[in-house]
Amino acid sequence: MTLFGIPRVRLAFLPTPIEPLPALTRHLGGPQIWIKRDDMTGLAMGGNKARKLEFLLGEAIERKADTIVTFGAVQSNHCRMTAAAACKLGLKSLLVLSGEKPDVANGNFLLDRVMGCEYLFVPDFNDISKFAEMGLAVRDRVRELTDGGRALYMIPAGGSTPLGDLGYYLAAIETCDQARQIGIEIDHMCVAMSTGGTQAGLLAGVKSLRKAMQVIGISVNKEGSNLGSPPIDVMANQVGKLIGQELEVQPRDVIVHYDYYGEGYGKVTPECVEAIKLVSRLEGIFLDPVYTGKAMAGMIDLIRRGTFSRDETLLFVHTGGYPGIFPYGESLCGQ
Repeated sequence: MTLFGIPRVRLAFLPTPIEPLPALTRHLGGPQIWIKRDDMTGLAMGGNKARKLEFLLGEAIERKADTIVTFGAVQSNHCRMTAAAACKLGLKSLLVLSGEKPDVANGNFLLDRVMGCEYLFVPDFNDISKFAEMGLAVRDRVRELTDGGRALYMIPAGGSTPLGDLGYYLAAIETCDQARQIGIEIDHMCVAMSTGGTQAGLLAGVKSLRKAMQVIGISVNKEGSNLGSPPIDVMANQVGKLIGQELEVQPRDVIVHYDYYGEGYGKVTPECVEAIKLVSRLEGIFLDPVYTGKAMAGMIDLIRRGTFSRDETLLFVHTGGYPGIFPYGESLCGQ
C-alpha cells in the first residue's frame, strides 16, 4: 500500500489509545495529564519505532532489499523493533550495537538473540575518538554481505529520516483527531528526545494542522550527542517537503529540555526511578529507565516548577521500551 504515493507496510496496531491519568494529575495538583499509548503498537512488545518502520521497510521492500542494517545501543528499542519487522516481512537483519557484548543476554538484546538476527559490536557511539574504528568495522562487514550477494537497506539510529519521521507526522494527526472526538484541547505534548525524529514528526503534524500546542522534548542524551541527526526544525520541514507541504518550522518552535539526562544516555537518575515508581503505583503503567522514565521525570519537574497552569492539558507520549526495564533491576529496586 502507499500513502502520499510513498510505499508503506502495516506493522503497528493503530490508532493507539489516549487516556487520562487522573491519579497522577491529582498527585501533582494539575495540570490535566493524558497519555498517548504508543507502547501499545504491538510489534515485538510495542513502541514508537513501529510507526517509522512502516515507511522505512516499505521503501526497503520496494528496493528489493533482503537485509536490513541499523544501529543502536545494546539495549536499543529501535534495533529490537527493526529486527522484529524484518522477521515479519521475511527479511534478514544486521544490528550494529554500541559497546561491549554483555555477559548475559537480557532485555532487548535477549529478544534480538531469540529472533536470530545477526549483530556486530562496535565501540561506544558517543566516543568520537572511536568513530574511524567503528566505520571500518561496519564497512568491512557490509562489504562481506554485499560481496555475498545480499541486498542491504541501511536505517540510521532511531530511524530518524524524513521517511521514518513521517510516521510521527501521522501520529500527531491521529492524536489531534482523538482529542477532538473526546472533547479536549491539548496544550502541550511531551516526548522523550534522543535522535529527535519522533519530536520532529510530531512538530510537523502539529504545524500542518495549525495547532498552537507546544511539542516539548525531554532529552535523554547530552546536548549535541544525537548521532549526527539534523536539527529538529530541519527534520520537521523535510517531512513537510516529502509530502508536498511547506511547513516553515523555525528553530524557535523547537523546545527541548536538556536538564534531565543525568550522567548520560542509559544512566539512570534518582528522578527517573521516582517517576517510574510513581506512574506504576498510581496508574498501573510502566515506563523504562532510558527514555520514558527520564521524559516523565522531566515533565513532573516542569509541573512542580509551575511551568504549566492547572487548567492546561498535557499529553505524555509513551514511546514504549518495556524490555529495557529488566537490565535495570538493581537501579529500580536495589539488591
